Amino acid sequence: MGLAGWALRRVATGIVLLLALSLATFALFFAAPVDQARFACGKGCTVDERAEVARALGYDRSVAEQWGDFARGVVVGRDYPADPELRRTSPEIVTHCEAPCLGWSHVNGRTVNSLLADAAPVTASLALVAFAFWVLAGVGLGVLAARMAGSPLDRALVGASMLAYAFPTFVVGIVALKYVVIRWDWVPYPQYVPPTDGVAAWLGGLLLPSAVLGLVFVGGYVRMTRSLVLDAAGQAHHLTARAKGLAPSLVLRRHVLRPALLPLLALAGIDLGALLGGAVVTESVFGYDGLGLLTLRAGREQDLPTLVGVVLVGGAFVIVTSMVVDLLHAMLDPRVRLAGRHGVS
Repeated sequence: MGLAGWALRRVATGIVLLLALSLATFALFFAAPVDQARFACGKGCTVDERAEVARALGYDRSVAEQWGDFARGVVVGRDYPADPELRRTSPEIVTHCEAPCLGWSHVNGRTVNSLLADAAPVTASLALVAFAFWVLAGVGLGVLAARMAGSPLDRALVGASMLAYAFPTFVVGIVALKYVVIRWDWVPYPQYVPPTDGVAAWLGGLLLPSAVLGLVFVGGYVRMTRSLVLDAAGQAHHLTARAKGLAPSLVLRRHVLRPALLPLLALAGIDLGALLGGAVVTESVFGYDGLGLLTLRAGREQDLPTLVGVVLVGGAFVIVTSMVVDLLHAMLDPRVRLAGRHGVS
């Protein structure tokens, strides 16, 4: 199977997984024993008003029917309230949600798409900068520790990585905020700045939160990189290359780092895809209005359509990240494609 066919198979698998995730998530949240119409109607709502809200938002229908409406909204868009007569007589109070429509937040009075459009860039920026930080620092320090194996520097790096891995993210965030920002005034109070306002300002507002978010990953990557590099350095092909008199830097790049870092590629993709959980804590500490805070507010306010949208976006991010990592891995190591063709994966 060629690389193109292998990639198409991965894309098809990802689409099926997203469909299954949407169905499971929708059923899980909308089948919960919570009266959505009552929350949408608010306090002091009469029985008749609650019934009218339930009809307008579709909450009086079965979960299967609601998921069907949701799926159609993803494909062709949807009106809120979904009342043809109301759209004819009072179109000014009807909001059209363009495809792919992920629902309507009755708490915020906005489409879930618009809420995600505001929050997703914040979390994506935080995650990408944190990812760059922990990969560069973790891999770089891990290689350094491996090259200095057994030295005081190696022991210091391994010890520091264990200490960084042990501290919870919220503890590191609170300490950094209290001392680095407030008491010592080393950096301004972190605030998210859109990249359209300047790359320097955007990056400056993300450095401290991203370092806090990525610190626990750095600890794990230092230890894993050190172990993988030492293992690769003991392989026969590495010893043969050294015996042939190749330059140490060339031996390190070709015969040590490449086989050692391939396993880290898959791990980095998984960690990046699962970063939303850590982003919830970091965004809460630093007050960033990203997907993390949006999820917390939606859960507290029983805003289930928003929760469904966040879960789907998070799931899509994990699936797409995994597909990209698999594709890069297959490009770097053709044995991955051969294993898939012969059913050994």
